[in-house]
Amino acid sequence: MIKKHYLLLTILIFSTVLSAQPNCEAFKYYGDTTKCEACKKSMEISGHYQFSKEFQEILDESLAIDPTYDYAYRAKSVAYLKSGDFLTWKKLIDKAVEYNTIENLGYRGWCRYQFFRDYEGAIRDIEKLDSLVDYDIGYSANGDYHLNIAKALCYKALGQKKKAVEIIKKQLEVKVGLYDYLHLGVLYFELGDFDKAEEALDKQLKENKLTEAKYYLGLLSKELKEQEKALSYFREAKELYLKQYRLFDTYTHPYDKIYLEDIELEL
Repeated sequence: MIKKHYLLLTILIFSTVLSAQPNCEAFKYYGDTTKCEACKKSMEISGHYQFSKEFQEILDESLAIDPTYDYAYRAKSVAYLKSGDFLTWKKLIDKAVEYNTIENLGYRGWCRYQFFRDYEGAIRDIEKLDSLVDYDIGYSANGDYHLNIAKALCYKALGQKKKAVEIIKKQLEVKVGLYDYLHLGVLYFELGDFDKAEEALDKQLKENKLTEAKYYLGLLSKELKEQEKALSYFREAKELYLKQYRLFDTYTHPYDKIYLEDIELEL
């Protein structure tokens, strides 16, 4: 259920930094004993609160062993991001990208989109990553979006809606994400292509129940002067909202998110 998914994200958001811990012995296997020791030191953060002095000091000790160890920079950066110290976060994550570009570009690009609305910077990071690898570039830090969908939303924010549509359509040929059809439907709606908008929003509802899909179907029906149908969609949207079947992010406002007051206004 979507509700359970939200609860899991609330608990695990940004856990990719800590759960995807490196294999220290792999460094040793490839002959990098210094990085192996830095890695082992960084593993001592387990059990420490991210905002604690001990957490940060352990990572500082790791970097004292190997100043090029990207994992330590990235792990240190998370607390600063979550606390709103974006300048320190940027310095740390830039170091992580410098020393391990492929593993950290996607994460930095997603954060640029999610936290800073730095759409051009996010696009640069995602497209740079795509140019460096010949495999799937992966997902956002919270797991909700493929990075190609994030890129599409950046293009939408920059006013390039038709380009955003093409990027989403191409990604859908590979795999369907949690909210991909919702964003595609909203894009079509904003472009005035109501038939395709309805088709995409209906597909979203088949993938999972979502307040926003019902709400935008209501707006679509309203534009078509189908008042009773629109009211029915808005009532269904309110019901889903109260059951917590809706877009959610612990830290920021997701694109195309709808609030209860938006629905009440239409009703």
